[in-house]
Amino acid sequence: MPSLTIRNTVVALVIVALLLLPVYSYLAGDRFMLTLFTRIVILALAAVSLNFILGFGGMMSFGHAVYLGLGGYAVGMLSYEGIHSGFIQWPVALGVSALFALVIGALSLRTRGVYFIMITLAFAQMAYYIVSGIARYGGDDGLTIDTRSRFFPPLNLSDKTQFYYVCLFFLLAAVYLTFRIVNSRFGMALQGIRSNELRMRAIGFPTYRYRLVAFVIAGVMCGLSGALLANQADFVSPSVMYWTRSGDLIIMVVLGGMGTVAGPVMGTIAFLVLEEILPVIIKFIGLPFVGTAAAGRASEYWMIVMGPLLLLVVLFARGGIDGLLMKLDERFGLRRQP
Repeated sequence: MPSLTIRNTVVALVIVALLLLPVYSYLAGDRFMLTLFTRIVILALAAVSLNFILGFGGMMSFGHAVYLGLGGYAVGMLSYEGIHSGFIQWPVALGVSALFALVIGALSLRTRGVYFIMITLAFAQMAYYIVSGIARYGGDDGLTIDTRSRFFPPLNLSDKTQFYYVCLFFLLAAVYLTFRIVNSRFGMALQGIRSNELRMRAIGFPTYRYRLVAFVIAGVMCGLSGALLANQADFVSPSVMYWTRSGDLIIMVVLGGMGTVAGPVMGTIAFLVLEEILPVIIKFIGLPFVGTAAAGRASEYWMIVMGPLLLLVVLFARGGIDGLLMKLDERFGLRRQP
């Protein structure tokens, strides 16, 4: 397959744009753009982790956002107790996420289908209500983080540009790690289990252990995303692990292209950018017809427009954005059909 394709070109342009975004933000004086894309990069890391088990492993986890909360609260609680070192906070965040994923996976992976979905959702909701009830760490109101994680100089996460590049480094590392894993023997076996678990078990593969290891890896990656998100917002609340956030992550994966390496990144960018610009577009279109006040109120219901857009993607672009780009490559003869 030739390397110079529309899909590969778009992926390369996205990477270059993400690398150069702080330069644009500095030259244009647009600090909001840097803040927005820092959040996009962090949530893209969470989407990549979900895609690892959903797209490549066939495990529909509806409680994946719980690791965002676990990673975030690990940072927030330690900071509240006076421990600000990132060398302590981040390993604790990863360790707690790994342990929780191991427990959930050990139980839920013995089931299939809707039972697996409900067990992962139940554990996530259990964690949500437990955290909501801890009054010492804010309860329902959440926990403010006064100081970001501290590392050795000159690394300073309070500097927005440095923090953005730290988040981008972890995202690119997660994408590269996913690429290496899915093309390894372990990854091939995991995809085989997704396609036909009974056959893989019959030829001697320990399917349960393969799925459990993948589940823990995804939980650790998402826990790292939670630690970054808490530092970015200087705040963490139980809402970050609510089931609707898991739904958002699933949408990002499906929108970008489930079972592809770069798809979740493009899906996250598309979803969160649409979330920002749709209210502006609706207000601009409605302004000449209904006036400023009514157009402003109408822009609050931007999800009414987002829903049909996502439905069109599901109906006409089954592979998401990545699949659409691959179809363009096939149409122009840049990629042979399998």
